[in-house]
Amino acid sequence: NALVAETNGVQRVELTAGSYFFKPEHIIVKAGVPVELAIRNESRLVPHNFVMKSPEAGMEFSEKLSDSLTIVRFTPSLPGKYTFYCDKKLLFFKSHRDRGMEGVIEVR
Repeated sequence: NALVAETNGVQRVELTAGSYFFKPEHIIVKAGVPVELAIRNESRLVPHNFVMKSPEAGMEFSEKLSDSLTIVRFTPSLPGKYTFYCDKKLLFFKSHRDRGMEGVIEVR
C-alpha cells in the first residue's frame, strides 16, 4: 500500500505500468485534496492505458500510456475504494485487466 504524502497541497504518486501489472497497485489518498499521478509504461512493446470510471467520486479518465511520463490530475471527492485498470485486449486473448492489470485507489 502506498500512503501518499502531500507536497504544496497536492498528493503526488509515481505509478509504473508493466506487463499486466501496476505498481503500486493500492494507493491511499485523502478526499478533497488534489492528486497528481505520474504514470510510466515500462513495457515498450505492449500498449497499455490507465482507466477509471468512478465519476461519482470525481475520478473518470482513460489515458493512453507511453514510455514518457503521463500525468493524470483529479480531486477525489468521496471516500471508498475505486478500481483502476488497463482495458487493452488483443483479439481472442484475455484482456489486460483479466490478466491482473488493475489496482485500487482508496480514498479516506
